[in-house]
Amino acid sequence: MMQLLLRLMGFEATPTNHLDKLVSGVGGFIAIALMTWLTHYAVGPAAVMPVVASMGASAVLLFAAPHGQLSQPWPLAAGHVISAIAGVTAARFIADPFLASGAAVGVAITAMYYGRCIHPPGGATALTAVLGGTALRKLGFDYVLMPVAANVVLILTVAVVFNAPFRWRHYPAGISRPRQTKRRITRDDWRHALTHIGSVADITEDDLIELHELAIQHARPRRDASKRSQKTRAA
Repeated sequence: MMQLLLRLMGFEATPTNHLDKLVSGVGGFIAIALMTWLTHYAVGPAAVMPVVASMGASAVLLFAAPHGQLSQPWPLAAGHVISAIAGVTAARFIADPFLASGAAVGVAITAMYYGRCIHPPGGATALTAVLGGTALRKLGFDYVLMPVAANVVLILTVAVVFNAPFRWRHYPAGISRPRQTKRRITRDDWRHALTHIGSVADITEDDLIELHELAIQHARPRRDASKRSQKTRAA
């Protein structure tokens, strides 16, 4: 019963070691500190809170789940930029803030889907363009370049450089060479499966291959023990 409840609640069952937790936190600290300074310097103190809030969500993805599909450079960059454009457009052409807010996020989600760049914090970037205050509304489409695109470049740079010394955290995920496998299930097979489940899965094909191999290795002693038990009974 408890396992069912935890599964329904989405409780994280995969543990990470203490070093990984610490590294994730330090990486997020560095990225947000730098982005806060950049936004304060370039746009002004009034824009810091609403702008950096969406980047804070991106920092969680890039430093807590650097190999996740939603954390990769294309979803990060295109997701924020597309969402910023959707938000500024909605703010400029829709007077009612409630309708403009809904339109900004709705269009951003749709555009990210078609652009194959789903990045959840993009929704906050779109919404900030509408509800972020007078200072941001005055920027108009300049908001797309500064602070959004500039912050994207900054956090992307920090993620690449900061994760580089840690072999198991290389970012982007494409840097890590996938392990060779003798199994019949290939990278293309996993990609085909991911495209047919009907929803976004925040995991790459290479991660699935590695998980598949690790699961087989973990199950092998149990399978061998079962075979020995069957031979013993047969004898």
